[in-house]
Amino acid sequence: MGKLNIMPLGDKVIVKRVEAEAKTAGGIVLPDTAKEKPKRGVVLAVGNGRLLEDGRRSEMQLKKNDEVIFTSYAGSEIKIDGDEYMIMEESDILGVVG
Repeated sequence: MGKLNIMPLGDKVIVKRVEAEAKTAGGIVLPDTAKEKPKRGVVLAVGNGRLLEDGRRSEMQLKKNDEVIFTSYAGSEIKIDGDEYMIMEESDILGVVG
C-alpha cells in the first residue's frame, strides 16, 4: 500500500478494511465468494470535523491508525492505485477496538 493521496472533508474518514478470515472456527476453509466483507478496518485519514451552525467545527473522535468496527452498509468503496478503501462518515463507525 503506497502513500494515500486523498484527504477526507468534514466528518468523513478513510478506512482500509482488514482481511476476512479464510477459515471458520471449526477449521473449514472458505472460498473468496463465501467470505463476508469484514466490518472492521483501520483509519488512514480523518477530516477536520463537521461544520456546526455557528461556524465552528466539531472535534473528530477518531484518529489515524484507530482500528474500528463499522456498520454493514457504511460508506462508499473506492479504488486508488489498485487498493480498496472506504470513505464513510464518523457516525457510521460503531466503536474503536482496543
